[in-house]
Amino acid sequence: MYIKRHIDNYLLDWKNTLDRKPLLLRGARQVGKTTAIKHLGEQFEYFIEANFEKQKDLKSLFELGLPIKEVANRIGIIYDTPVVPGKTLLFLDETQVCPAAIHSLWLFKEDYPELHVVAAGSLLEFALKGLHSYGVGRIRSLFMYPFSFDEFLEAQGKVSWLEKKRDATCEKPLFNELHNQLVEQFRSYLMVGGMPASVVAWIKHGDYVLCQEELSDIAQSYFDDFSKYSTKIAPRILRLTFQSVIQQIGKKFVYSHVEGNYRTEQIKEALDLLCDAGLVYRVQYTAANGLPLGAEINMKFNKYIVLDTGLLLTLLNNSAGSNILASADVVSATAADLVNKGSLTEMVAGCELIKYARPNIKQELYYWENLSKNASSEVDYILSRDMKIVPLEVKAGTSGKMKSLRHFMKKKQLSYAIRSSLENFAQLENDSIDIIPLYALSNLFRN
Repeated sequence: MYIKRHIDNYLLDWKNTLDRKPLLLRGARQVGKTTAIKHLGEQFEYFIEANFEKQKDLKSLFELGLPIKEVANRIGIIYDTPVVPGKTLLFLDETQVCPAAIHSLWLFKEDYPELHVVAAGSLLEFALKGLHSYGVGRIRSLFMYPFSFDEFLEAQGKVSWLEKKRDATCEKPLFNELHNQLVEQFRSYLMVGGMPASVVAWIKHGDYVLCQEELSDIAQSYFDDFSKYSTKIAPRILRLTFQSVIQQIGKKFVYSHVEGNYRTEQIKEALDLLCDAGLVYRVQYTAANGLPLGAEINMKFNKYIVLDTGLLLTLLNNSAGSNILASADVVSATAADLVNKGSLTEMVAGCELIKYARPNIKQELYYWENLSKNASSEVDYILSRDMKIVPLEVKAGTSGKMKSLRHFMKKKQLSYAIRSSLENFAQLENDSIDIIPLYALSNLFRN
C-alpha cells in the first residue's frame, strides 16, 4: 500500500525537468525515502534499484574508474534491465557504504545527463561529510521527513477536511464541528506520529499499541546505528545525549544534565552527529534584529527537538518502566493533555514548520529569548515570512497569556505575530496577532 507523500510532486518535477541533475534524497532512516523513489519508478518503463548493502560487488564498479556510461551499462546487465535514457530510472540505494558512488554522481551530470539517476542512503550525511567534494552545483538535493499532519489526514482519506482547513483564515474560521474533529485527529497524530510504519499500522488497525510496537522497533534501530556514526564518539555518549534531549525538550539545552560527566565538547559533537542523522533538530537562538535570522545566532544557546512525536512518546513510555500503564495514559489523554506531555506542543510545531517548508534546502529553526539578567521572556519560534520577521508563540490548550510575545513585538517594533494553539482560527480583537491552530500550520506555506 503506497501512501501519497508531499515529496512526490517534487520528485515528479525533477523527472520532467529537461536540464536535470542527479538527485540525492536525504533524510533520517525509515522516513520513507526508498518507498517514495520506488513509487517514482512506476513512472518509468524500466526501474533499477542498485542496493549497495544487498549487492556488495557493486562497489567495485564505481571504484575501478570506468567511464560512467560503462558503469551504468554493467549495472543494467547485473539486474537484467535495459538502461535507456528517458525510460530508465537508476536508483542507487544505501550509498553511504560506497563513497565512490556518491562522488560519481557529478559524472552522471557531466557525461550522462540524459539518464535519470537518484541516490539515497540511511546514514548518507556522514558519508557526505567525509567527501571533500561530491559535485557542488551538479547535484540536486531534496530532504524528506516523517509524515506531516496534512499527509496524515490525506492518508486516511480525509481530503475534504484538508481542503477546508487550507481554505480557512482568521477572518473565515472553520465551523466548530469540523474544528473539533481536526483537534481530535491532531490528538491521534501526536500519538501515532509520522513514521511511515506507525502510520500504516494506524490506518490498517487503528490500534495505538501496535503503532507503539512499530515505533519501539524504529527506536531500537536508531540506537543500533549509533556505533556507525563516528569512531571518535562512543555509542554510550550518543545514547545518553539523545536521552537528555528527550528530557530537555522545550528548554535551553544544558550540557551538564547529560549523565556521565562527559566533557562539553564531547556532548556538542554527539549533538552534531544526532542532528546529521536527522534524529534531532536544532533550534538556534537568534537576536532577530534583522534578516537573515541566521546572521545573529549565538551557539551558546540552543534547544533540541526530536524528529517525531510518536517516537518521543514511545521513548518516554519505555523509560517509565511500564509500557502498559504508560500506553493507557496516552490513549485516554485529551489533545490538551498530550500537548502538555513532554513539551509536545512546542516540539510538534517545530517539526511541522520543517516539514511544510520547501524540501530543496535543509531548514533551520530559530527562537528568541531575553538574555538580560533576571529576564525570562522567550518566543518559541522566529520565522521569516515575506522578508519580514514574524514571531510564533505556541500554546497548549485554548488559552494562555502572551507577555513574552508582546514584549518581543514592542522591542523589535513589529506589528504582526502568530499564536498557535488548539483554538480555532481567529484574530485577537484590536490586535495584530493571528491565531492559527496547531493542526493548520501548513496554511503558513500556502503559495
